[in-house]
Amino acid sequence: MFSLQSYTDQALLQMLNEGSNTAFEQIYLRYWKDCYNAAYKVLQDDAACMDVMQDVFVWLWENKQKVQPNNLKAYLLTAVKFKMLNVIRHNKINKAAIEHFKNSGASCSFIENSVELKELKLMLNQFIESLPPRAAQIFNLSRNGQLSNKEIAQRMHLSEKTVKNQIHISLKKLKSALGNLSCWAVFSCNQPRA
Repeated sequence: MFSLQSYTDQALLQMLNEGSNTAFEQIYLRYWKDCYNAAYKVLQDDAACMDVMQDVFVWLWENKQKVQPNNLKAYLLTAVKFKMLNVIRHNKINKAAIEHFKNSGASCSFIENSVELKELKLMLNQFIESLPPRAAQIFNLSRNGQLSNKEIAQRMHLSEKTVKNQIHISLKKLKSALGNLSCWAVFSCNQPRA
């Protein structure tokens, strides 16, 4: 049987982009254990970890034609982190796991020099550059500048409703652009109140 074990991640991604089941299986075999272990360290719940794994790899398959990370392992581990945040946010794990997550130093923000953060920042910057200028400015003021909708409206001479709508539309586009990774969770964790 044909084996892809010696293929680089980039070669596997190229094959995956073309719809190769074999490449997908190799990526899964190569990284499932790292992803599972990362999830288990925080969630301490096998069923929740398996749900996270399923979500991440189903998303990878469904979005195979547009996934182009520079570092596949970092990309998958970042996806796992965001899925874990969703699990925690939706109270799908017990309080002990939440305490473990808090005590481990994990939070909505990642270590500034981590590979995962760099990869995420690159994706987010590309997304922001794709927005119309006014939408990009509102998004930046809200998420990076930590300004409230009212403060943005005053600064840009717009109504609060316009600002709120622009942010909603941008977050919807971001979620769509990043698929079900829910990377937008980073922005909703520390977002200022309207």
